[in-house]
Amino acid sequence: MDFGLAGKTALVAAGSQGLGFGCAQTLAAEGCHVAICGRTQDKLDAAVESLRRDAGGKVAGFAVDVTDRDAVTAMVGRIEKQLGAVDVLVTNAGGPPVGPAMQMTLDQLDRAIDLNCHSAIHLINLCVPGMLERRFGRIVAITSISVRQPMANMVLSNASRAALTAYLKTLSVEVAPQGVTVNSVQPGFHETARIRSFLPPDQRDDPQALQAFLDKKAATIPTHAVGRPDDFGAAVAFLCSQQARFITGVNLPIDGGAFPGLL
Repeated sequence: MDFGLAGKTALVAAGSQGLGFGCAQTLAAEGCHVAICGRTQDKLDAAVESLRRDAGGKVAGFAVDVTDRDAVTAMVGRIEKQLGAVDVLVTNAGGPPVGPAMQMTLDQLDRAIDLNCHSAIHLINLCVPGMLERRFGRIVAITSISVRQPMANMVLSNASRAALTAYLKTLSVEVAPQGVTVNSVQPGFHETARIRSFLPPDQRDDPQALQAFLDKKAATIPTHAVGRPDDFGAAVAFLCSQQARFITGVNLPIDGGAFPGLL
């Protein structure tokens, strides 16, 4: 299926690895001009090189921390000059520290909200005005299944991503008449570097310990498999497609059926 994205410009935040990179790969394969950002230059360079090998459009990478608002503003300006105005925005950021709620300070919560909520809103504020003028835009925010079912020891992620979800739902109604859709995707367990943080520190570089952890998690998922970044990216690309014009305000779990609830 042709998603009608050829020649569109897509920005994928935190797109140098993991789920963000999976999204960037799929959008590039659909013919988008793709910009990604990341904090680590060597990972960013490797991701850009990989995308350029496979992409149908142009690719650009930017070493930017998404919580640095001045740097993000400058980045969007450079993307517009190099690739064109942003038509597709995938917001994304790394996860905040884990731990029990009563051990987390207000300063840590402030940082988590800045990382997982404010950074996305800032990107949206930069990109949506142009989308409204062109009467086409796709916003997809990568959040977490913990928005539906808060996860133990992840209060910072639970709270900050739930706040963003409420913002997105409100925005989706406001911009829908101008052809801009706003959705979020809620990943369950996917095989990314983030998973290592759930292992004890002395096991994070042990391939056998990692595989045992993945196998244990897979057994709890109806598909009996941990997700991959590429199948996650395929779902995101569909939400960005011309065919998905009537899908907005949706919070889509991509978790292999692991979430047990009805809503």
